[in-house]
Amino acid sequence: MTDLDALDRYLSSEQSPENTMQLSDLDGFLTGVLCSPEVIMPSEWLPVALGQPEIDAPPEIIEMILARYNEIVDGLNDHPPYLEPLFWEAKEGHVIAMDWCEGFMDALHLRESAWEPLMRSEEGLELMFPIFAHLLDDEGNSLVGAKQEQLNALLDAAAERIPDVVPKIYGYWRDRAGKSLNS
Repeated sequence: MTDLDALDRYLSSEQSPENTMQLSDLDGFLTGVLCSPEVIMPSEWLPVALGQPEIDAPPEIIEMILARYNEIVDGLNDHPPYLEPLFWEAKEGHVIAMDWCEGFMDALHLRESAWEPLMRSEEGLELMFPIFAHLLDDEGNSLVGAKQEQLNALLDAAAERIPDVVPKIYGYWRDRAGKSLNS
């Protein structure tokens, strides 16, 4: 089991580079890397996660990140598949999934054109909606067109759906890969 507290302490410390992802962003990013329709090697995604061109972090931090990556992939490959995303929790008790979703989208952007078949399908847009619902423009407006007074309820409902839809996104690409191998 990954020592998430130790990883969080490092990511939010002055020891880490300024652009290093925080824990929730990193968790979403790792999940997005794993859900990618194309394999993304750690040599490509680790520098993005660590916010620097070179992989320069203490070995134990790299080990913790890779351990969390393995925990996520194990869950997605389990029967039935599951996901336990690391969302922040507000003082009021509701979850905040925005950073996690932004991390997931950062991973998607590493292979944006490969994601197009999913994005162009009705099924894909439905699966991605809980993630898209958390994306806001620079003024804080919903990119899915939710009115400000509806936004909190939409975000809560969308966050609840993420653990259900992400294994389906992962499965979508694995099913397609299996079909092309069997063709």
